[in-house]
Amino acid sequence: MFGLYEYLRKIIGMMDMKKKALVVPAFETLRYRFSFPKTKSEVLDSLDQGILYTFRYHVWTKGHAPTDFARWRTATSPYRVKWEPDFEPYVVVSSDVARYDERFVGFGWNKVSHITELDAQGFDFIVLPNAYIIHLPHAPSLDIAKYRASSVYRSCLQKLKEEFQKDLSKKYGMAALKYLQLNQKK
Repeated sequence: MFGLYEYLRKIIGMMDMKKKALVVPAFETLRYRFSFPKTKSEVLDSLDQGILYTFRYHVWTKGHAPTDFARWRTATSPYRVKWEPDFEPYVVVSSDVARYDERFVGFGWNKVSHITELDAQGFDFIVLPNAYIIHLPHAPSLDIAKYRASSVYRSCLQKLKEEFQKDLSKKYGMAALKYLQLNQKK
């Protein structure tokens, strides 16, 4: 979004940021040549024309589905959404939040683990109605290629997820038990 930085500064100035994660809705185009929409209205037109899509809709819908894009289309004020498993929105938070877990380098679960920990800490996820980012196409990273090709990589990542979830339950107690139950449902 043109002017995103200024918009975010304005919103942050009007809002108590304690335990708040501001969600910036993410979209993508599969086109290498692309005219960046200047307004939300232009984003909506591009969505309707099939030029834009909600981010990773075709490979990882769980990552951004809680943003509730249908609601965003008509929203005029910020709205709260609930955390769901595998939620990995792009967020703006204060600088004193938990850091990304260093176990998750390369491909897989870096944003998910961070958002999960924010949820465990009781953060509210607030979707901004007039903000958006657009992901442009690029070649796959070396790390995603390793993830896709290596069962060992995927197995290690699964072990790290389970360890992370156990650590959350130890750190945050009863409220974090829901994260342990995620493994049992799979």
